[in-house]
Amino acid sequence: MPCFYGAELRHQREQAGLTLEQLVEGSFRGISYLSQIERGERGMPMDLAVHCDTVLKTDGFFQRHCEAAAKARRAGHPEYFADIPDLEKSAATIEDWAPFIVPGLMQTEAYARKIAQSAALWAPPEIVEKRVCARLARAAFWKREDRATYWGILAESLLRKPILPPEDMAEQLEHIAELIRTTQCVVQILPETETCHSLMMGVLKIMTFPEAPPVAWTEGCHSGQIIDYPPLVKDYRSSYDLLRAAALSPRASLAMIEEAARGYSDEAQQGS
Repeated sequence: MPCFYGAELRHQREQAGLTLEQLVEGSFRGISYLSQIERGERGMPMDLAVHCDTVLKTDGFFQRHCEAAAKARRAGHPEYFADIPDLEKSAATIEDWAPFIVPGLMQTEAYARKIAQSAALWAPPEIVEKRVCARLARAAFWKREDRATYWGILAESLLRKPILPPEDMAEQLEHIAELIRTTQCVVQILPETETCHSLMMGVLKIMTFPEAPPVAWTEGCHSGQIIDYPPLVKDYRSSYDLLRAAALSPRASLAMIEEAARGYSDEAQQGS
């Protein structure tokens, strides 16, 4: 549905003989934003749908189908999280703080399934499977040539307190190590000895964009919030920088991840 919606927008624009720049003029949106919509990579906000219908004289087509496309994009994700995958695709930088679980972009299938099952024990299997598929689909991020620069800080407890059997934990940690080695992402481990630090209260993601102000994302068990108020985003930025300073170096962090992975791998072999 999002791809069809974007292809129709491109078709109507080309039929009208307009460039991306000409269509976006007066809409308060950027050219790259519109291009991502045409490629099916980002959702269409209602204000832009109204603008496109007006300029292209499409009799309300994009307004009428805007919500349907948005629902299709949300498939498998909680409604409060629906905008995050699109923002990850268009971001210039992404910085994660993961105190409780491995960041979604780095999760293996086994890890994603365990999280999905644990978060909604009452959900039927088909809903759990949709959530797993949606989370794994975000991993396409790593194959994009234009992907954001990624920086993650993980609590050491994620390595020391396994939520999966040893074999699966080894796979998860080896996957993180492989991403570090092959994608130039930066991952740091916050040692367990850092018991008092600047982000003790929960999950945080900060994203910057080429043509838009930065945002912060915070999340709880069943809710999340995108924060775009500049002074508050600046405060989160300062807290993240302090956390970064308290974490181990990238090289020491990779060594710790690899050591933990070997430990789980050895444990799995001994138990087989």
